Amino acid sequence: MPQRLTGAVCKNLLRLEMVLGLKMRRRFTMYPLTRNWWIGFATAGTLALTVASVPANADEFSQNLGPVGPNEPILTTVGSKRVIAFYVPSSENCDLQAVVWDNRDVDNDMSAARVRVSLKPGQIVHIDTPEQESVNLQCGDHGETLAVADPN
Repeated sequence: MPQRLTGAVCKNLLRLEMVLGLKMRRRFTMYPLTRNWWIGFATAGTLALTVASVPANADEFSQNLGPVGPNEPILTTVGSKRVIAFYVPSSENCDLQAVVWDNRDVDNDMSAARVRVSLKPGQIVHIDTPEQESVNLQCGDHGETLAVADPN
């Protein structure tokens, strides 16, 4: 009896090896990337957009007024101040974090200030400057977006 079992097990193992061996020897067809013209087109488009969005000199700052999703930055200038703001969704709220610094005094680390606030959907936070200018950041519906709101 044990010999028959061993023989049956060996026979099944050989069948299994044959089936797996055939599948393991299967070759995949590879194509060079140069044949895929659309990959080259997409790469060229991405490069063009990247070059177009880079400021021409160090005095020009990028602007992104939103709306943005979670962890994406809003970048803006308010008077002599620069603002970087982002949020993390919390339930349906926007847990906003913003850093404000004096654009004229880049060497002074003491000019930066951090603001943290939790906004309900539709609520607006006003960040004011000494020059009587402000930026208004608004939490979108269900805490899905954050955008610079119209001051009117």
